[in-house]
Amino acid sequence: MAVDSPLQSRMVSPTTSEKDVKALKFIEEMTRNPDSVQEKVLGEILSRNSNTEYLKRFDINGAVDRKTFKSKVPVVTYEDLKPEIQRISNGDRSPILSSHPITEFLTSSGTSAGERKLMPTIEEDLDRRQLLYSLLMPVMNLYVPGLDKGKGLYFLFVKSESKTSGGLPARPVLTSYYKSDHFRRRPYDPYNVYTSPNEAILCSDSSQSMYAQMLCGLLMRHEVLRLGAVFASGLLRALSFLQNNWKELARDISTGTLSSRIFDPTIKNRMSKILIKPDQELAEFLITLRCPTGHQNDVVR
Repeated sequence: MAVDSPLQSRMVSPTTSEKDVKALKFIEEMTRNPDSVQEKVLGEILSRNSNTEYLKRFDINGAVDRKTFKSKVPVVTYEDLKPEIQRISNGDRSPILSSHPITEFLTSSGTSAGERKLMPTIEEDLDRRQLLYSLLMPVMNLYVPGLDKGKGLYFLFVKSESKTSGGLPARPVLTSYYKSDHFRRRPYDPYNVYTSPNEAILCSDSSQSMYAQMLCGLLMRHEVLRLGAVFASGLLRALSFLQNNWKELARDISTGTLSSRIFDPTIKNRMSKILIKPDQELAEFLITLRCPTGHQNDVVR
C-alpha cells in the first residue's frame, strides 16, 4: 500500500485554501518522480534550442533524449562558455546559447573569485522564479497556520546594477526580480502583504531603504505577523540598524515628521501617506526600551 507523503497527508486539512492545495499538488507532481520530470525538462530545452550555435556545434541532429545529450555535449565550466557570453554581452543577438532573446544578465556575488560572473537569462525565467517563490508560504502554512492573516516585516533590498557594452542589464537575481513587473505589479496575495512599500524596497540607497522599511515596520507593529530577510545577515543588519538609529526613529514617530536623511522623492511621497500623525505611545515605548532609567525627554527634542 502506498504511503502518502507528509505534504499529501496535510493537504486535506479543511483550513487549507484552494490556492495552497494547488501549489502543494504541483510540488508533489514535480517531486514524485524527479527523474522523469528532469528528462522531460531536458527534452524541452533541447527541442527549443536545437537551432542554437552551441548545440549545433556538437552535432546532436535535433535529438532530445538524455543519452544522446550526455554522450555528445560535454560538461563545461563558466570559463568554457565565457567567449559566447562575452559576445552576447557585446550585443550579438544571434541564437548563440538560447533560441529566445537574452533580456538581461544575472550576476554572481563575486565572492569566489573576486569577479562577478554573467549568467544570460530570458524573459520567461521571471515566470519560473515567481512560481518558485509562490511555493514557499503554502508549505510553511501547513506547519504554522495563519501566516496569511497579517503583514510581513521583511527587509528587502536591491543592489547596484550596470549595463553591458551591448546594452543589457547586469544585476543580481533578487534585484532583477524586485525591479520586474512580476514584483512591482504583483496581484494581491495575503502571504505577500509587506509593511515595506515598493518605493522603499526599490531605493538603491541602502541607508534610506533600511530607514524607511524599519520605520514602516514600527508604525505597523500591531499588524506584523512575520519578520525576516532573504539572508540571515540581512536580519542581523536590520537589528543593528535599529540599535544605532532608534533615537531618530523615535523622534520621527513622536513628531509625525520624516527625517531629513530621507531625500529620495519617491520614498518621501510614499511615507507622507504612512507617517500621517504623531504616535507618542510608540515613541515612548522605544525610548523606554533604550532608556529605562530616565532621560526620555532628551531623545525627542
